[in-house]
Amino acid sequence: MRRAEPLSREPGLPGVDDFDEFVTGRGRALLKFAYVLSGDAHLAEDLVQEVLARLHRRWDRIAAMDHVEAYVRTAIVRQFLSWRRRRAYREAVLAEVPEPAPSDAPEHRVVARDQMWTLLRGLPRAQRAVLVLRFYCDLPDEEIAALLGCGKSTVRSQATRALAQMRTTLSQRGAGGDG
Repeated sequence: MRRAEPLSREPGLPGVDDFDEFVTGRGRALLKFAYVLSGDAHLAEDLVQEVLARLHRRWDRIAAMDHVEAYVRTAIVRQFLSWRRRRAYREAVLAEVPEPAPSDAPEHRVVARDQMWTLLRGLPRAQRAVLVLRFYCDLPDEEIAALLGCGKSTVRSQATRALAQMRTTLSQRGAGGDG
């Protein structure tokens, strides 16, 4: 997975006062973030669109805040985790992952990426969000806890459980399990 574009932590982000300029300038990065979080391009578009539509109504107040983009990303994470989305969310069922190519083959990266997506899709939403925020956005536990509205210990335990589940799934597949 490629790293996310860095979160804008600086007040005065170009185009932050104007909603259209913000969406034009940062919309692609927000869409990438939502895609990594959800693993589904259509759901990512829905998440970003819904969050931006809600925030548009009060953009004057939001634009006056420090860390506008971090605020928008937090709204995307919370929308992704919301129960309303859970009902509408459809996991894609994938065929079994093919045998990996030799590590020096170019196809190896594609297979590894597909395996990672499959593993992430198998996690509960909160655990997936913690891993995306930690490894894709490169956020420390304190910031993840603030984004998710929980304690640092919860973030650490969710990450530990998620990584353990991913390791178990990988070892089961390696031992001939169905995964």
